[in-house]
Amino acid sequence: MLLSDLPISHVSAEDLLQSLAFFAGVPGPELEALAQQAVRRTFDPGQMIFLEGEPSAGLWIIESGTVKVFKLAADGREHILHLLGSGDAFNDIAAIDGLANPASTAALSAVAAWVIPGVALKEALQKDHLLALGVIQALSARIRRLVLQIEDLALRSVTARLARFLLEQAENPTLAAPAITRATIAIHLATTPESISRALRVLEKVGAIRFDRHRIVIVQPDLLRDIAML
Repeated sequence: MLLSDLPISHVSAEDLLQSLAFFAGVPGPELEALAQQAVRRTFDPGQMIFLEGEPSAGLWIIESGTVKVFKLAADGREHILHLLGSGDAFNDIAAIDGLANPASTAALSAVAAWVIPGVALKEALQKDHLLALGVIQALSARIRRLVLQIEDLALRSVTARLARFLLEQAENPTLAAPAITRATIAIHLATTPESISRALRVLEKVGAIRFDRHRIVIVQPDLLRDIAML
C-alpha cells in the first residue's frame, strides 16, 4: 500500500537533483522549477512500485532504500536488471519517450522515492539544452552498462561476474544492506545462490574479499579487477 504522496521540499529536491548526472550544469531557477513538480512517495519492503506495461508516472529518484528493477519470463522466472540505492534514478526511458514502463520495480527495503512527471521533464528538456545534453550523456552511460552486462552473461564465469558486481557496488550502500541477499545477487547475475556462495568462497580464499558479518569487504581491489577481467 502506498504510504504517502507528499510534495517534497524545494531545498531537498534541488539537492537530490543536483547529485544526478542528468541535471549537472542546469541553472538553479530551472532546477527549482522542476523540483516543485516532484512528488515524494514511500513504499514498504516487498511492495511493487510499478509494473512492466503500465503507463509511466515519470522519472523516479531514490531518496533512501533499495529498489530492484526486474523482468519476468513467461514461466515466472525473474531476472534482476538493476539493484539501485539512494541517489539513483530509474525509468528514465519511459519518462522521456512517454511509452509504457519497460520493466517492473519493487522495494527490497523500506523506500522513499521522488517522481518527476514525464510531462514536466519533457517541458524542461525542450527549454534547457544543458539538461537535454545531460540526459543524453546519462542514457549513453546506461547503454554502455547494459552492453557490459550482456557481455558478462555471455562470456564471463560466475566468479568474474561477481567480482565485477562487487567492484561496481563498492561505493554503494546497497551492498551492505540486508535486502541484498545472495539469492538477489544470483538472480541479478543469472545464476544460483549456491554458485554465488562458491564464488564468494573463491574470492575470499585468494584474498580479494573478506566477510564482516553480513557485509562483504573488498581487501584487494586490483586483484578483484584482474578476476573480473577489467
